Amino acid sequence: MDKEIKITLVRGLSGTLPVQRKTIKALGLGKISSSVVREANPVNLGMVRVVSHLVKVEEV
Repeated sequence: MDKEIKITLVRGLSGTLPVQRKTIKALGLGKISSSVVREANPVNLGMVRVVSHLVKVEEV
């Protein structure tokens, strides 16, 4: 089983690129301070890398 990561949105989406907004939505985040727990697989880590300046990532 892969490790899990907790992803929290810490910055707003105003001024971001459409690709970044779609990535945040695909991760399941909406409002600031919303969090999701995802597996730390290459797909999710790649999405986190795209929006790394908007989110905080912690190991669960």
